[in-house]
Amino acid sequence: MKLTLPTIPDALREQHASKGWPMALLGSVLLFVSGLLSWSYDASILGDISISFWPATLQLFAMILGAVGILLALIHKGPLQGLGNWFDSALALRALGTGSLLFAVYSLTAIAYEAGGLVNINPGGWLALVGALVLTIGARFVPQRTLRSFAKAKANSTLEIVVIVILMALVLFGAAYVLGQDDPWVFVGFLLMAGVAAMALARAGLFTWLGHISQRHRKVLTLAAFAVAFLFPFTQDGSDANMSIATQVLIFAATAIGLNIVVGLAGLLDLGYIAFLGSGAYVAAMMSNAASATIGWKPPFLVVMLIGACVAATLGLIIGSPTLRVSGDYLAIVTLAFGEIFRLSMFNLDGNNGPDLTNGPNGIPGIPDLNLFGFDFGKPHTIAGFTLGRFSNYYFVLLLLIGFIILVFTRLNNSRIGRGWVAIREDERAAEAMGVNTFGLKLLGFAVGAFLAGLAGTIKAHQDTAVSPDQYIFLESAFLLSAVVLGGMGTVAGVLVGATILKLLPEKLRFFSEYRLLLFGLLLVVMMRVRPEGLIASKRRQLEFHEDDEELASEVQQDHLIDASAEAAR
Repeated sequence: MKLTLPTIPDALREQHASKGWPMALLGSVLLFVSGLLSWSYDASILGDISISFWPATLQLFAMILGAVGILLALIHKGPLQGLGNWFDSALALRALGTGSLLFAVYSLTAIAYEAGGLVNINPGGWLALVGALVLTIGARFVPQRTLRSFAKAKANSTLEIVVIVILMALVLFGAAYVLGQDDPWVFVGFLLMAGVAAMALARAGLFTWLGHISQRHRKVLTLAAFAVAFLFPFTQDGSDANMSIATQVLIFAATAIGLNIVVGLAGLLDLGYIAFLGSGAYVAAMMSNAASATIGWKPPFLVVMLIGACVAATLGLIIGSPTLRVSGDYLAIVTLAFGEIFRLSMFNLDGNNGPDLTNGPNGIPGIPDLNLFGFDFGKPHTIAGFTLGRFSNYYFVLLLLIGFIILVFTRLNNSRIGRGWVAIREDERAAEAMGVNTFGLKLLGFAVGAFLAGLAGTIKAHQDTAVSPDQYIFLESAFLLSAVVLGGMGTVAGVLVGATILKLLPEKLRFFSEYRLLLFGLLLVVMMRVRPEGLIASKRRQLEFHEDDEELASEVQQDHLIDASAEAAR
């Protein structure tokens, strides 16, 4: 029997591995403890981080990162070691260490900038930097383990439902907290902390597990998500400022989901999609009770919504019929031209160069608030002791609208029509050879997407109280497309996340307004390099970008089996 001795590098690796876990745990503890100490001498900056044992803003964020690190370390070795067979704590600790170090450097930079120098940083801030550095070094030597597949795990319905409820509650309180932060340094710090924690948990495999349980409890997840969205206005204490941002996000998201049909499912690049939103808005404005409204017929608003959506769908058919014979860059150029034609037409329909419909560049101001079934959307209302302002009223209507749009999108995506769109996106010639009516389906995609955008536009006109051609420029179409690409083409959750990011960041980072386009460009470049399938990608697109990932292919197959079983049960 031949004995082989470990080589020197292997021996050193084992020696470092034995020290890696204690260092990672120590760094996490130091990071957590740093949040209990004072970070700055100046009490007037960053939400007062000068008090010990009363953590606020950056101190609290450091404690959260430290707590995540302690949890991951105990999963690797400790009382939670059993979970280490399912979650990769080694990769998670490495991601957490790097991210925590970045967060610590950012925090010290913020304190130095606001307080006027590094001399104003108290020991708590330096301890956070030391803890993050120790965690980063220790995590590099924590060995990985062979993990079990979640597809083979036994389901515990009660535990899974509790996890979904807790996750949705964290989303609700996190959204309320971040919108309540007026300091841009604190806002970015929260996003950085949340991003680092999410990346670490994703590396551990938590989101993969959440994907499996969401497949098994789709109805519970959907109900919990809408419950969180419904309860959000009650967390804002009647603040119209934050609810105004929320309504803009919902309008933007509803429009982006319609664009997702065209781009994400059918694979048609549309650079003039904002025109469909504008057409719905102009129809609602022209039929409103505004003094400058140009149409004398004033039907009920529900009829106006249908008319505005149908006008937008008709425009989709008009632009689609002669142009969908082309594809790729040529289609993009044509749709870009259509968006500009719509904007210039709104300028010229002023009674001088054409019919008097839009009042030209002046637009239609003074659009009154909606009044549905005696409910005045312009007045605040008190419900269960909570005051809901004007934007909260529109928020609930938009929530119903986006629920309807999501229902339409998911039904179409799971139908024969949706499969036809996907076949066209993957290979139009092959789809046509298999008998798919490619031109008809592409035209239908344009019409349905435009219809949904028109619905959102009719509400937008009343919520904005005015419409003008300058609201519907090419840049807005580019932002809509960016939301679809950033979030994940072909998915609902991805588009919602992308729309939220692209609408929320400019509102909270106004000091960065001159460099907003640069920021978005860098964000998209990073996404294309790091995660080209989007933040929340469909399994199909993940396979396209990661063809060699056997584990992902196994997960997709398992998800298909779960879907088939659920369909058979129904």
